[in-house]
Amino acid sequence: MNLSNRILLVNDNEETSRYLMEHLLIDGGYSVSIETTFAAAVENYKSSQFDLVILKLGLTDLDCAAMVKELKTIDPDSLVIALIDENKPEALERLNGTGITDFICKPFNTAALSFLVRKNMDLRLSLLAQRRLISILKEQNTGLQKQNLLLSKRIEESTRNLARLYEDLRSTYLRTIRALAQAIDMRDHYTHSHSENVSRYAVAIGRELGYTVKDLELLRDAAELHDIGKIGISDIILLKPAALTAEEWEVIKKHPQIGAQILEPLTFLSDVIEQVRQHHEHFDGSGYPLGKKGDDILLGARILHVADAYDSMVSARSYRKIPLSREQAIAELRKHSGTQFDPKVVEAFLKIAYEL
Repeated sequence: MNLSNRILLVNDNEETSRYLMEHLLIDGGYSVSIETTFAAAVENYKSSQFDLVILKLGLTDLDCAAMVKELKTIDPDSLVIALIDENKPEALERLNGTGITDFICKPFNTAALSFLVRKNMDLRLSLLAQRRLISILKEQNTGLQKQNLLLSKRIEESTRNLARLYEDLRSTYLRTIRALAQAIDMRDHYTHSHSENVSRYAVAIGRELGYTVKDLELLRDAAELHDIGKIGISDIILLKPAALTAEEWEVIKKHPQIGAQILEPLTFLSDVIEQVRQHHEHFDGSGYPLGKKGDDILLGARILHVADAYDSMVSARSYRKIPLSREQAIAELRKHSGTQFDPKVVEAFLKIAYEL
């Protein structure tokens, strides 16, 4: 930003004013306007653009600080050189903290005045450049804020879209896997609705044990998918009406591991997979496929084991046409509590068994 090279001289001595104006015009090429009162100077300052004010002190009843404050109200970058009559310590002391940038005393040295004017003009140029830079930065910052807001909205919208897409894909995968699990149940009319029943029992136990809503959802998913590994078991073994041989039983024991392997590519089921893998582990460590025991077995898997065993006992099977009664099945759970089953889970089930 360029200077206007305009100076406002405020002085009530006509001779001194003319002398200073001629010097500033000839020596520096400055345009000088003269006012004899501070009030008139303020009105002129408001209507015109000045780069510098040369002000004689003592024109009005206003003190130095009040005069400079008035000018800076009009232009925050106002620069003022004071004309003082005497170079006395008490006079100079009054200038401290007033906002006056420089002063010159009588008799006025024109060389010194030229130096001070040039110095203040350079300062004025720097202040104007700084203000212009700040203005540009504010504009750029405002523009960046608008762009950031727009970008933030787009990211938020994209995130919502991705979340919806992820949830749609997750739901599609789950529906597919659940349909597959149901198809496995339907391979044998004896096991029809088995996974559905296990899910109902498991969720009831989970509620009794104080499961959160999220944990109940994971438990329900694990219950619905717990036997999906049986897709890898031959119907000859799975539907065999007689007792299994030792070799056939070893094949059956692979289904929890097969189920976990089927689900592993679905990373969103990571909290479900281990429950599926461990749902045939026994509390005393005699189960399969890993031989885990006690609290090393996930609580969800221990719940599934009780729910799965109970539904198997109260349902007809190809190897057992007549199911156990509820009382007989409960007796079996009590009998094997602490060995095959977690006593805490059995106790929770027994509290709600007659409500199911």
